[in-house]
Amino acid sequence: QVQLVESGGGLVQPGGSLRLSCSASGNIFSVHTMAWYRQAPGEQSEWVASISSSGVTGYADSVKGRFTISRDNTKNTMYLQMNSLKPEDTAVYHCNKAPFPYNSWGQGTQVTVSS
Repeated sequence: QVQLVESGGGLVQPGGSLRLSCSASGNIFSVHTMAWYRQAPGEQSEWVASISSSGVTGYADSVKGRFTISRDNTKNTMYLQMNSLKPEDTAVYHCNKAPFPYNSWGQGTQVTVSS
């Protein structure tokens, strides 16, 4: 069973930056399309960004131009560089396979954007 671990969240002021990391127990990044998802309080989970095994990336309109997804297959790690953060980016961020996530999810990492 694949284990996913997210890290890098925190409290940041509007306009600030954070870099999230996602590590996996298996060599999945070179095989699968991986994605970041987020869930704000009282909201459904939404897709944020994805990166295919060949490196093709995609972004939700709400983060396009501000977030950058990348991965390092040699480290079994994926990243989400988040710049120009807004209060509406506040959420718990998860990583998982896309478009069909694994049943097991990591604990996520909390991102809070507030002054």
